[in-house]
Amino acid sequence: MKLGLHISSFTWPDGAQRLGPVFAGIASAADDAGFDRISVMDHVWQIHVNGPPEQEMLEAYTALGFLAAHTHRAKLLTLVTGVVYREPGLLAKAVTTLDVLSGGRAMLGIGAAWNEEESRGLGLPFPPTAERFERLEEALRICRQMFDGGEAAFEGVHYRLTRPLNSPLPLSRPRPPILVGGGGEKKTLLLVAKYADACNLMNDALPHKLDVLKRHCDAVGRDYDEIEKTVLYRFTDDPADTEKAARGFAGLGITVMHGSVRDVWEKTGQLALHVEAVRDL
Repeated sequence: MKLGLHISSFTWPDGAQRLGPVFAGIASAADDAGFDRISVMDHVWQIHVNGPPEQEMLEAYTALGFLAAHTHRAKLLTLVTGVVYREPGLLAKAVTTLDVLSGGRAMLGIGAAWNEEESRGLGLPFPPTAERFERLEEALRICRQMFDGGEAAFEGVHYRLTRPLNSPLPLSRPRPPILVGGGGEKKTLLLVAKYADACNLMNDALPHKLDVLKRHCDAVGRDYDEIEKTVLYRFTDDPADTEKAARGFAGLGITVMHGSVRDVWEKTGQLALHVEAVRDL
């Protein structure tokens, strides 16, 4: 079992003046502890489950670029990019840049987006649900093509790229892994089966969601076992809880537990204990 650290709050002691050093220290500690990946949200306001929108929030890809300079091993990703927040050609370029500058450690986490309030607030596009999923599928196709170096014109319903040149290409082989987040049974999990290297699911009806994914894989001729299954998990202070949860998840075929640590800025010395607790699972 592998662990991922999700950094979803930047409301830390000493405020913005110390945000950079604290952020770097948390990521460096997780990297040294053996966390397989580190993620941030792709939000521009704080989300309601963590706090009011006025709380501090960093732009995702700028933040990940900063983390690339303060880590050496962990994969870096958003959990997950809202597809309508960036044109897919620019998104592919941003992830490629992160991959090159981090030495091949970028992943593309992506989803259909959901936060209409922040989108309207900052003037970002937020079309209806059906269109967002159409755009998500086109963006997945564009990013895969650009990661692979294909320059053929792309003509979609929503996006048209006359020459999707991407130089330099990513260092990751065969490409930066693509993770699609969400558990929607009709659309999201179908897109996982068709295009993704990994999925990220809530710990809610998990066996059923995995069964739905397997049926989609069978329908499109995809090997279910080649898709990495990851789950959102909120770490407690007790590594024994992590081990217990990991045993249950492993039995379902989950290989990555990815989540937040409450007040992580003051618990960096404990991160290695969680990794040690699941090392042999």
